[in-house]
Amino acid sequence: MVPDINYWAVILATLSSMIVGSVWYTPRVFGKYWMKAAGVTPSGNASDAVRPILITVVVSFITAWVLAGAADISWSFYDGSFFWNAVVTTIILWAGFTAARFITHDAFDGRPAGLTVLNVAHEFVTLVIMAIIIGVWPPA
Repeated sequence: MVPDINYWAVILATLSSMIVGSVWYTPRVFGKYWMKAAGVTPSGNASDAVRPILITVVVSFITAWVLAGAADISWSFYDGSFFWNAVVTTIILWAGFTAARFITHDAFDGRPAGLTVLNVAHEFVTLVIMAIIIGVWPPA
């Protein structure tokens, strides 16, 4: 079975990821804490952000695409509401893969627990917003 995917929803979900990250890590929200806890010192050169932003766009697209496919497979299996299948599937995938892996890697890297919580929470918000967008626009 090849999942049906609404690519417009995937593109919008990708853009939402960029918006959430831009707000989440701005200095007025969590950016100052994140930079301090992660040991990041801004260079002041805007061009230094181009590569990480491009990588984030590609990875966010892949994430949205996988979530859309997983939501469609879940919907085909469980039936019911496409929206709720997208949201619940996303939360399960976040807990089992994203949160679990962040916690494991950060524990071995010796990162501060607060940084782990901040990043895991960011991923949760990002993915749930992606799921909402994907869930609102099911495949045709």
